[in-house]
Amino acid sequence: MTSEHPRSLWAATGTPAAAHAPLRGEERADVCVIGGGFTGLSAALHAAEGGASVALLEAGLVGSGASGRNGGQVIPGLKLDPRELAATFGTERGARLTELVGGAADLVFDLVRRHRIECDARQDGWLKACHSRAALRAAILTAQDWGRCGAPVEEVDRVRIAELTGTDAYLGGFVDHRGGVVQPLSYTRGLARAARQAGARVHERSPARTPRRDGDAWVVSTPSGSVRAARVIIGTNGYTDLVGAHGPWPRLARTVIPVYSYIAATRPLSDDLRQTILPKGQAVSDSRRLLRYFRLDAAGRMVMGGRGAMRESADRSDYATIIGSALELYPALRACEWEFVWGGKVAVTLDHLPHLHELAPGVHAALGYNGRGVAMATVMGKVLADRVLGRGAPVFPESPLRPVPLHRWRRPFFELIVAWKRALDRLEGISRRP
Repeated sequence: MTSEHPRSLWAATGTPAAAHAPLRGEERADVCVIGGGFTGLSAALHAAEGGASVALLEAGLVGSGASGRNGGQVIPGLKLDPRELAATFGTERGARLTELVGGAADLVFDLVRRHRIECDARQDGWLKACHSRAALRAAILTAQDWGRCGAPVEEVDRVRIAELTGTDAYLGGFVDHRGGVVQPLSYTRGLARAARQAGARVHERSPARTPRRDGDAWVVSTPSGSVRAARVIIGTNGYTDLVGAHGPWPRLARTVIPVYSYIAATRPLSDDLRQTILPKGQAVSDSRRLLRYFRLDAAGRMVMGGRGAMRESADRSDYATIIGSALELYPALRACEWEFVWGGKVAVTLDHLPHLHELAPGVHAALGYNGRGVAMATVMGKVLADRVLGRGAPVFPESPLRPVPLHRWRRPFFELIVAWKRALDRLEGISRRP
């Protein structure tokens, strides 16, 4: 895990960070949680509220990984629609999974309200914007599928999506009224405060080594201490590979592909410009193979994200494609200054589903949110807490620990895929021009 927050919009505007001392000496707990992002903090909060004693270890600072860097879009559901979940897992479990993941955004906003987390939360919808007829047909099927489940998902035509986005670049799509936005770093810090208030002990700058069995307990060591616990939860997601050979579970990193997402943000837009760009306030993800996702923050800055290079970067030249996407959609932004650029890792799975593992008896992990981490990591943290506390029947299926083939060659392989997808997106754009 990185030890500091990158220079970003969220770090500049986030609520003040609380101080969490590194682990010193030996502690005992019912549950040791590794990772101070959405997954780990949600697990710690729900486990502590369930009566367990909890110690959480974060290698860097709370939210210094993907949880404090993402676009802040709170998106319900998964890449797979309800009908696909039923086909994959069977009718009964598919229906229970649909209910679980369909309620993911509601869980986030419920936690925000219940714990009075100040994070500029708005549950005013999420837009899926389609740039091609094929993508629009797929989006309509998704909207209809969720509609049959009783979800407030509304199809929108070309006229309506132009009204909602302020651009005529899209043919239509849908709005999912369950979705919304948060300031992600502030939300993460709010979860940490809530977990501490529930009784969890949170330790920053405490990189965890691989748990080792000692009698009837697991011992998780750090450079300056250790936690002895009956059960362990690992929630390091896209940053699992940064902890090295002595990290929490070395084989776990090879089950996902970490890819970089880059984000750029303007200075606050003028009042006139704000009335024409995303006038209703919804966040947007589009249908391109290399998707664009964008929103306004609480001060009216345009925040535009998309696929980046396979590396950490603060070099503005690396963000030219991201900024160019914003200017293509909204030419009026050419007069605006881009104040922040930053990036972070997204953990991608080959089946587009989050993965839940029991790595050893009493050691559990969840990761692989495929760009929907705000809502899904929060839900999976609760799922993990329920598992270690033995609460309720399991809903989310457990995955085998299966490494991605040729994982060590993922960088050049994915760079080729990104170049190919970018070329296809460009060709589609050319074909649509009059």
